[in-house]
This record gives sequence, structure tokens and C-alpha cells, in this order.
Amino acid sequence: MQFQDFDEAYVERLRSGDFRTQEHFVTYFSELIQLKLRSRLRTPEAIEDVRQETFARVFDALRRAGAIRQPDRLGAFINSICNNVLLEHYRSKSRDHTDEPDPDLPDPVTDVLGIVAARQMQEKVRQILGALSDRDRRLIKAIFLDERDKDEVCAEFGVDRDYLRVLVHRAKQSFKSSYLKNIDRRPPGMTAAGRG
Repeated sequence: MQFQDFDEAYVERLRSGDFRTQEHFVTYFSELIQLKLRSRLRTPEAIEDVRQETFARVFDALRRAGAIRQPDRLGAFINSICNNVLLEHYRSKSRDHTDEPDPDLPDPVTDVLGIVAARQMQEKVRQILGALSDRDRRLIKAIFLDERDKDEVCAEFGVDRDYLRVLVHRAKQSFKSSYLKNIDRRPPGMTAAGRG
């Protein structure tokens, strides 16, 4: 499956009822939702019930202004709605004394929608790091991603621990500033509803 980026224009087409966009949206997320639910529910009927209720709530949210503030995080938004519907399904079934899996037990199967959301976030962080100065990028990578020893980093940058703190603070501020600008900007996305 090819992962898809989403933008504000795509969400607007969904809101306005564009048939091709809605068809693409339902097809794309049905596949992800079904992959997620197959490991958690035992019957095709239960999977279909949760899938349909998830979409009903998503389309209801689309009609409310401001419900989807970050179109590029559409996958994470749908994943959280699906999780809520799934928990409600478990609760209703536990009242009926069925033997559905316990939602509090860790799931051994990977959560596909969670992977999509994580990949979107990783890509965003990569873009932001790419926009930083070489020194800031190297500092953030050394301290936060590689978790290297600070004395080793001091030696590499030719500074003492006190000045390293200053450099790290500046690098973090630079990252934060780029991150906030990046959130305000529209992410690159589809130009045609059927592409994907």
C-alpha cells in the first residue's frame, strides 16, 4: 500500500462532498482500518460495524468547523476515532458476555494507523531538521537523537559544558521556531483526489 499525504485542500473537498475525494478517502482508510481491526475482532460483521461507525463519526466531524485543525494529521485523527469506537464495541460486547479480546492487553500486532501517524511525524521532523543550520542539526542529532556523551560532544564542537548548554538552547529554539512555522504552512499533498 502506498502511504498518502493529506492537505487542507483535500479536507475541503471531503467537506464539500466531492464524490471522487470521498471515494478515495473511504477506500484508502478502509484498508488501514480493516488491517487494524482484523487482529482485534473475530467476525467480519464486527469489523464492518466498527469501520462504518468510524467513518460516520469522521464525516460528522468534517461537518463541524474546526474539528480537523491539522489536515496533515488526518491519519492520526481517524486512528483515535477508530480506537474510541473499538473501545465502545468492546464495552458493549462485554456486557453481552462475549469473548472479544481485552482492550487493555497490549496488542501483539502492529497498529497500522499508528504507523501512518508516526511516519507522518518522522517526515515532518526530518523536514525541520533539514531546514536548520548544519551546526544546529548536528547538535540536535548528537544530543537528542544519538544521545551521545556530552563531554564527547563538547570535544567535537570545541566548547566547554557551559557553552554547550547555550548552543543546545539555541538549537532547540531554532527547531521550535521551524516546527511552529511548519505547522502553520500547508503541507504538500494531493493535487487530484483520485491519486494515491
